[in-house]
Amino acid sequence: MTGTGGHGYPLAGMDQPGMELSGTWAATIADEPTRRVFFEPSHDDRDWEPVTLPGHWRTHAAFATSDGPVLHRRWFDSPDWVEGSARSWLVFDGIFYLGDVWLDGSYLGNTEGYFFPHEFDITDHVTGRDEHLLALEVACARQSDRTAKRNITGVFQHWDCLDPDWNPGGIWRPVRLERTGPVRISRLRVVCREADATRAILRLVADLDSDEARTVSVRTAVADLDESTVEHSLAVGENRVEWQLRIDDPALWWPKALGAQPLHDVDVEVLVGDEVSHRRDLRMGFRSVSMRNWVLSVNGERMFLKGANHGPTRMALGEATGDEVERDVHLALDAGLDLFRVHAHIARPELYDAADAAGLLVWQDMPLQWGYARSVRKQAIRQARKAVDLLGHHPSIALWCGHNVPVAIDVEPAADFDPKRFALKTAIGQQLPTFNRSVLDRAVKRTFERVDGTRPVIAHSGVVPHLPKLDGTDTHIFLGWYSGHERDFPRFCATIPRMARFVSEFGAQAVPADAEFLDPEKWPDLDWETAGRVHSLQRSMFDKHVPPEAYETFEAWRRATQAYQSTVLKHHVETLRRLKYRPTGGFAMFLFADSYPSVTFSVLGHDRQPKQGYQALVEACRPVIVIAERPPALVAPGDSLAVDIHVVSDLRTSLHGAVVTARLVWAGGHHTWRWEGDVPADECVRIGTVSAMVPNAPGAMDLDLELLHDELAVTNRYRSTITRRDR
Repeated sequence: MTGTGGHGYPLAGMDQPGMELSGTWAATIADEPTRRVFFEPSHDDRDWEPVTLPGHWRTHAAFATSDGPVLHRRWFDSPDWVEGSARSWLVFDGIFYLGDVWLDGSYLGNTEGYFFPHEFDITDHVTGRDEHLLALEVACARQSDRTAKRNITGVFQHWDCLDPDWNPGGIWRPVRLERTGPVRISRLRVVCREADATRAILRLVADLDSDEARTVSVRTAVADLDESTVEHSLAVGENRVEWQLRIDDPALWWPKALGAQPLHDVDVEVLVGDEVSHRRDLRMGFRSVSMRNWVLSVNGERMFLKGANHGPTRMALGEATGDEVERDVHLALDAGLDLFRVHAHIARPELYDAADAAGLLVWQDMPLQWGYARSVRKQAIRQARKAVDLLGHHPSIALWCGHNVPVAIDVEPAADFDPKRFALKTAIGQQLPTFNRSVLDRAVKRTFERVDGTRPVIAHSGVVPHLPKLDGTDTHIFLGWYSGHERDFPRFCATIPRMARFVSEFGAQAVPADAEFLDPEKWPDLDWETAGRVHSLQRSMFDKHVPPEAYETFEAWRRATQAYQSTVLKHHVETLRRLKYRPTGGFAMFLFADSYPSVTFSVLGHDRQPKQGYQALVEACRPVIVIAERPPALVAPGDSLAVDIHVVSDLRTSLHGAVVTARLVWAGGHHTWRWEGDVPADECVRIGTVSAMVPNAPGAMDLDLELLHDELAVTNRYRSTITRRDR
């Protein structure tokens, strides 16, 4: 028997490994005459293009600019298990986005949805023939009205951090034949309903597809912890069965910051008589999650979430390797992060496996971003159920989110991006009832709550307080980029505390280390239009904060953009950590890593070279930091300076007898303050105040902070400039 591994995709049952149908296929652009006959075995496809699957059609030269549809064909030999009670299934692990499927000229059905498997019973089709033709028409239509999209593809077809001309269409995951006995587990959902030190309760739901009415046994084993067998009477076709399993004294799964990540194999077998007809297995951890006032608790332990939004590892998601996906998870943990917000898409299965193993929490968005047509509601509900089926067993997934910014706006990368117009449309769209926010998102939220019920669910992200309750959700705020000054952020949080509960998008763009795609040798006469349209660079915002004309060389400007991004991230994160639990439950900066050569808000380029912002994130996200309420950028001789000093600790133990030193240094002088005391576990505490008169010493004035405790040494620095007296 073969299993699924951690990702939950079904492989073969019984003792047959199945048959891979990936590899070389024939493909051509669909035209009306061809699409009417291409699925017939007699059709001549010798002039078609060879393509390698899995993949996206745009990665092949013949289809590099096509929006499809694309027709695909492949011949294969009949599997050698076609005998007796064996059943044969055709499985597509991922089709982007719509598919119509024929086998030997007979229509099998259609598919919709890119991130989950689609299966067809082909037992009768493969009997009595030695060779077979599999034919597909795959469509991923460009969304002509992006305020009312019909494809549920999230960022892949509408995002200002991807090339707007990209089309993700294709058969991007493996294609295979699967053998089972007379009963197949066509769907298996496993969630951890509750978990503590004494017990874990698993809830399992399975759809069993039987070729005739019969009684079967369903056997469930959780590693060497527990096993149960229950009989069920089945009718012909699909039968839903539900059951629970109790695990006594479980080893709990924790985020990396709180503990270990034990994982356990859950095996489910359906037996007809004494023979295993089909088996599914997956790997999960036992834990409970809850959220109150935007503060997440895992196994009853609250934690302040330090996170980042994460887009697709690659724009061509099917080409991302498992190693690349896993690397992103570990780079996040190395930066001190606890959370990936998988932004408006569902990622490759390797991401969730890696997050489970390493202890990185996941905020999982549905692939819904901005505006959708009313016709998608039913499909969105279906795909929310599929998301739980596919991912519900992963302990790393801590939160479901239905929709990112449910406002019907048309946004794409552009050098002349107008933030005021964008903000106005967004504000109007969030204050008035809309189909997206009021109908679609509520339906998706109810679906997650009904079919999972073990995790917090939010209907949408980035919704500001609006009538009638003025509650809102998490906050997207780009002070220092789209609006205002980066120093305005603390005042914003103090003025509207409700919008500081969880800030899930903030930051500034920065040019990556590898920027050859911008042709830097042409400086200062870059092709700014292409840089904006294709590579996401927002020239109008750079003109405001890091104007290119102020720098003689491209390299100097590139370094300045990274320095500015670093400043924004450092002080935004420090502000939010200072507000720990009062009222802030955490943050997710925007954005962690690029999906293709581009200039975005990321701290890692498309090649994963770090920007300065990555190191700023590392420093600001350490478990213990010592911070000041930021001194003014400019001070004058004789000004009174009063700056509060805080220590923030995410540790689960107190720091007894910690020593904090503050040193104000200027040209020709300095002053020192020293405090000693205890820092409680998982708290932010005010240590004291630095009070001083600004000296008459024009130039830099630094406030250096240091915390010492046993082997722990933490430092920080803030720089002001003393102006001349006659300024």
